[in-house]
Amino acid sequence: MAPGRRLAAVMFTDTVGFTAATQADEGRTLELLRQQTDLLRPLLALHQGREIKSTGDGFLVEFDSALKAVQCAVNVQRRIFERNAEGGQAPIRIRIGVHLGDVVQTGADILGDAVNIAARIEPLAEPGGVCVSGAVYEQVRTKVAERFDRLEPKALKGVELPMDVYRIVPAWEGRDADRAEEASHPPDRTRIAVLPFANISPDPNDEYFADGLTEELISNLSLVPGLKVIARTSVLGYKKGEKKVATIGKELGVGTVVEGSVRRAANKIRVTVQVIDVATQEHLWTAKYDDDLDDIFAVQSEIATKVASSLPGSLTKPQMSVPELERPKETLAYFSYLQGQALIWRTDQPSLRKSVEHFQKAIESDPTFARAYAGLARAYINLGNEGYLTWTGSIEMGQAAAERASKLDPDLAEAHALLGELAFMADAPAEILDRELRRALALNPNLAPAHSILSSLAGSFGIMESYILEAEEAYRLDPLSPPMIRRQGEAYFNSGRHEEALAHWKKHIESDPIDAYRGLAEHYMLTGDFERAELMVRELERVAPNSDPAVLCRGYLAARTGDRDTAVRMIAKIDELFKKGTSRQSSIGFIYYALGDLDRFFEYMFAAAKNHTMQAVRVRLSPLFAAARRDPRFVMLVIQAGRPMQAYRPTD
Repeated sequence: MAPGRRLAAVMFTDTVGFTAATQADEGRTLELLRQQTDLLRPLLALHQGREIKSTGDGFLVEFDSALKAVQCAVNVQRRIFERNAEGGQAPIRIRIGVHLGDVVQTGADILGDAVNIAARIEPLAEPGGVCVSGAVYEQVRTKVAERFDRLEPKALKGVELPMDVYRIVPAWEGRDADRAEEASHPPDRTRIAVLPFANISPDPNDEYFADGLTEELISNLSLVPGLKVIARTSVLGYKKGEKKVATIGKELGVGTVVEGSVRRAANKIRVTVQVIDVATQEHLWTAKYDDDLDDIFAVQSEIATKVASSLPGSLTKPQMSVPELERPKETLAYFSYLQGQALIWRTDQPSLRKSVEHFQKAIESDPTFARAYAGLARAYINLGNEGYLTWTGSIEMGQAAAERASKLDPDLAEAHALLGELAFMADAPAEILDRELRRALALNPNLAPAHSILSSLAGSFGIMESYILEAEEAYRLDPLSPPMIRRQGEAYFNSGRHEEALAHWKKHIESDPIDAYRGLAEHYMLTGDFERAELMVRELERVAPNSDPAVLCRGYLAARTGDRDTAVRMIAKIDELFKKGTSRQSSIGFIYYALGDLDRFFEYMFAAAKNHTMQAVRVRLSPLFAAARRDPRFVMLVIQAGRPMQAYRPTD
């Protein structure tokens, strides 16, 4: 190939009716053009597009792959659609054309057939639309979620033969009609929330038993094909019973609610259960059980079966068989397991250490109890995440416990999910993660953490559609869990869907203030609205003054606004507070990036990659770090982190 010649994907954009609009109102049109430019440029950088030049009312952009060009084009039009839908301002309308072919570098410009053909394809797109050539279509048709409609073969000016051109059908087309249709239907009754069972035992210390029964019922129902069961972390907030069923149904997006109470006295238990239809407030089924504690497993199994059988439609089967959870050989092992589970999601060190003790006691009572080993693995992971255990120690001990759980019960979905999560923490080969997580979801599709890790895996490789779809599924299954809230907000932000991210963070200011204020601060820092960013950082410091997000955001904002002294002080504070924390090196590196010190940024990123704590998705995708991705060292960084581009594709 001649010097300066290369294969590239070329994108042309053009503003609809620009000339006529300028003649009618030049000032207004130029202001719209400025807004359009401000909107497009961050998205071009996000998708690693190289802006060749502005054509006045459009752009000529080069990409190193057809996939990146198409993803960028779709996200540009999505963002413009969302901006126009907000109302209160004149709409922006552009057309986009994309072609794949040879280009020749001439100074800062590029020439060649790819440029000419992209320019000829662009006018074929509808306002707000994207058209691509057949060459682009062949490269991306199996890699993006959007549908393609083939247009009639077109004779393009300067092109000898008619060319196949495809129109991309945007996912948001007909969105208003979809919303109206959704509003006219009652909530899906196969989406279930099991609310925390009330403890009405004489001994308040039996609270763990009521919580345990709640989680066991959630776990049991999660195994029923066709049911979508909200995770325990999202229902814990309803423990006080202050909200009405209709409100809970709306907040969690469920059509069926299960609630009940537990009374334990000596060796006897009384369990009361009722299943409520959210739309009608009718009780679909109620029951009361009085049994010996030794019969608790039979009670749980019957409750799960009757709850599932009470639902409408195809799931209404009088003799429905619901998979049973593993039963330990010793009741003492089960009670110790429930006590461990009651503490496992707390964030303080004493609670997490105590959960380890309870799981170990359960294992001592019954060394074959696979779920106790899975609980122990989760406790070790959480200790590592909170910085109470070294990162490598967390991985090693968690791995040993999860492998033991999987060996004892090869069909335990949680064990495979944990093995996948631990592999992700250790930057293991993507194929190992994918295999374990897909196996977990085949056994139990309701495991939100498995979807969340798959989202992170896809994001760390820049596979945007899977990144977003898996994050959305994790959030639907666990909509009030901070990790799932954070994953969805970051997926929107990192993929250029900034208005969706903004709405998401605002929605969760009460339910997850730390992540919400951090997300809002980053949004305003990206847009250059440092006054609002300052307000968000202050709120973050109010709710969690010494948290990593608060210190990082203060340092990053100070660096961006020229306050080097404060930025350096925040670096020292991170070093002091989070010596064992998994985010320490990355957070320090991020502040150096904001200070414009790329050498120190990469120094800390390479150190984080070496000990498997680099935040690969943020480094790979966040628009806040776009300049780092143009540095030659970035390629080596992602290779060292075990996430080379295009080295992994999600399993269908």
